[in-house]
Amino acid sequence: MSNLVEIRDVQFAYNDRPILSGLSMEFPRGKVVAVMGGSGSGKTTVLRLIGGQIRPQQGSVKVNGNEIPSLALRELYQMRRKMGMLFQHGALFTDLSVFDNVAFPLREHTQLPESMIRDLVLLKLHAVGLSNAAHLKPAEVSGGMARRVALARAVALDPELIMYDEPFAGLDPISMGVTANLIRKLNDALGSTSILVSHDVRESFLIADSVYFLSQGRIVAHGTPEEMMASDDPYVKQFVHADPDGPVPFHYPGSSLAEQLGLSERA
Repeated sequence: MSNLVEIRDVQFAYNDRPILSGLSMEFPRGKVVAVMGGSGSGKTTVLRLIGGQIRPQQGSVKVNGNEIPSLALRELYQMRRKMGMLFQHGALFTDLSVFDNVAFPLREHTQLPESMIRDLVLLKLHAVGLSNAAHLKPAEVSGGMARRVALARAVALDPELIMYDEPFAGLDPISMGVTANLIRKLNDALGSTSILVSHDVRESFLIADSVYFLSQGRIVAHGTPEEMMASDDPYVKQFVHADPDGPVPFHYPGSSLAEQLGLSERA
C-alpha cells in the first residue's frame, strides 16, 4: 500500500457550521506533506480526524488500511501508539524535566526497563541537539529548544505517522530553520510519513514533498512546492506571496459600512 493515510469524501461540521466538504486527500509513505490554508480552513480538523479525536459525519478516514472512525477504543489507542504528535506551542508537561517529558510515552506505552528508556531518551534528545539539557525544566529552556524537546517526545516511539500542528508558530527565524531541518531529517531517518499543518510558506516549502491548499473546507490546489510557487490560482498566489488583495477578503463578510451607518437610506 503506497499511502499510509487516505481520506475520502469526508464531510464534517461543528454543530451547524460546516468545516470540511467532500474532502479527499492522500499521504504517501515516507513523505512529508504540508497542509496549508488560512485560519479556519479546516487544517487542524484534518489532524483530529486522523487521530480519531473526532469522527466525520460522512466519508472515510483510513490509516494503514484501518478505518479510524470504526475502531473500538482499545484499537484506537493501539493505533495512536504508531502516531507521533507535535502540538502547537509544544504542550510540554511543565512540572517534568526535559528528560521525563521525552520518557513519558515510553513509560506509558512500553514495558521497557528504565536503563533502556534512559538510553532511548538520550538518543532522541541527542538527535535534536539537547541531550545536555535533559535535567532542565521546560521553563528553563528557550521557546525554540522547547519545541525541539516536543519533537523528541513526538518521535520517542519511532512512529509510522508524525503530525505537526503549526510547528513554527512563535519561533525566531533561526529556530524555525532548525525545526524545519529536524522535521525533514527525522522523517527520513525513521522512514515515517509526516503531515505538516502550517502557515509558514518558506519553511514548509523547503521540506515538503507535496502541498495541499485548503479553503473553506475544500482543496483548492495540490502539487509540489515548485508547482505551488508557479500556480496561477488566485487563492494560492495570494497565500504564497502574502498579497493583501485576492479571494481572501480583508473585511468580514456582511453589510457595507454605508449600510451600517444608514447612509444608503439617507441617499
